[in-house]
Amino acid sequence: MFALLPGIREYQVLASKHGVGDIFQDNGGKLLQVILLTGLKILPGREGNDAVDASGREYELKTVNITLTRSFSTHHHLNPTIINKYRSVDWILGIYRGIELQRLFAMPPAGLEPYFTKWERKWHESGGRDINNPKIPVVYVEQNGTLLFDADLPEGTLPPRPDEPPPWGPPKQTSEPDEGRRG
Repeated sequence: MFALLPGIREYQVLASKHGVGDIFQDNGGKLLQVILLTGLKILPGREGNDAVDASGREYELKTVNITLTRSFSTHHHLNPTIINKYRSVDWILGIYRGIELQRLFAMPPAGLEPYFTKWERKWHESGGRDINNPKIPVVYVEQNGTLLFDADLPEGTLPPRPDEPPPWGPPKQTSEPDEGRRG
């Protein structure tokens, strides 16, 4: 273990330069990889959105380890305020196997609207009780997101150039969420 510490310290120095205070907390090491690939910058603090591009557009960043679960976590106290925040930003979603990035997707908020609508309805039907961490299935992101990176392709595939925002294109036609499907 001690032989690995110099490399870990070096990774933390790189992370600190990019606004990631602890590579072992809150997916810090994974978020560092995502921001380095996309050219995004971490927004400081735990409230609000996660990252911003060179033009000032903000993003929500999510990662999942598919060896442990097949869904992206959202928020432990989801309510209409958080849902409206989610509706106002583009999303970057990273799929990991263990600590290795497999695929990275971009999704505009319109692509996640079926979930936002469902969660908002559930919140109102429950009498205004916050929802505990509703999920976004990996398969939904794979079917409806824009692929930015794929570890199985040569050179991973095109990371965006630092002077350009990620390649969004027109939103894909999304289907209703199917919680039961697994990929």
